[in-house]
Amino acid sequence: MRAEKAYKIVDCHCHVYPDKIAQKASDSISKFYNLPVRFDGRAQTIKRLAREAGITKSIIFSVATKPSQTRSINEFIASEAAECGDMFAGLGTLHPDSDDLEGDMRRLLDLGLRGVKLHPDIQGFKLDDYRCLKIYEICEREGVPVLLHTGDSRFDNSNPNRLKPLLEIFTDLKFIGAHLGGYSVWESACEMLSGHDNFYADCSSSLYALTPEDALRIIRSYGADKVMFGTDFPMWEPAGELERLFKLDLSEDELEQILWKNANKMFKLGMDKDQLRKPAQ
Repeated sequence: MRAEKAYKIVDCHCHVYPDKIAQKASDSISKFYNLPVRFDGRAQTIKRLAREAGITKSIIFSVATKPSQTRSINEFIASEAAECGDMFAGLGTLHPDSDDLEGDMRRLLDLGLRGVKLHPDIQGFKLDDYRCLKIYEICEREGVPVLLHTGDSRFDNSNPNRLKPLLEIFTDLKFIGAHLGGYSVWESACEMLSGHDNFYADCSSSLYALTPEDALRIIRSYGADKVMFGTDFPMWEPAGELERLFKLDLSEDELEQILWKNANKMFKLGMDKDQLRKPAQ
């Protein structure tokens, strides 16, 4: 880390689970991606790791694999965010097969959640599935950003080419493509998605696989004002992901945008200028 300066930092991509299922959920992620998952996905774990890394705020969420899970997951995330509001802010989940998406969104907003996270591969739909259009319509109407899992060459559900037309249909909806727009298909995703005013990206689960030069080029293609820092906890350790980001030849202004300014604006975090958290010694 650039030890000479303390930064405000928002980790905009953290999966969090109830204690009783956290380890099982992390094991499932490891199996799904065929990658080691170092941590258990509990809220207490990300609190500790965030403090150690000097992270100011972590954006936490989980996703419903069936409609009946939506309410309990949103209530859990909202409870964790309320209990530790100085460190957490939450995103909600929706499922396209719900019989009451309007009601689900109303409850999500009433809980104080700041956006919607969707994971087509895990939730079982395509990004441009007709079932999802209602979600996008509601989110656009309510001014709620949508964080999408995008990419993964093994599956078609989250292919960035399914997102591109949506950017042109829902022009007032802010779409955030996780994993620099397309996990494992970074280059083609960047070609398709950069240049759209309503597209943003986070850099979770990407910096480990890209050279610093390629990562920097992709970030600048999107624009540093459109990219947010994220760890994909429990996949990666926050301190290590920050080290990867700091190795890029980014200007101080670009770093500030990626580390917190973009997320602060996107999720209306209201972070004050004096809100800094130094890494634990």
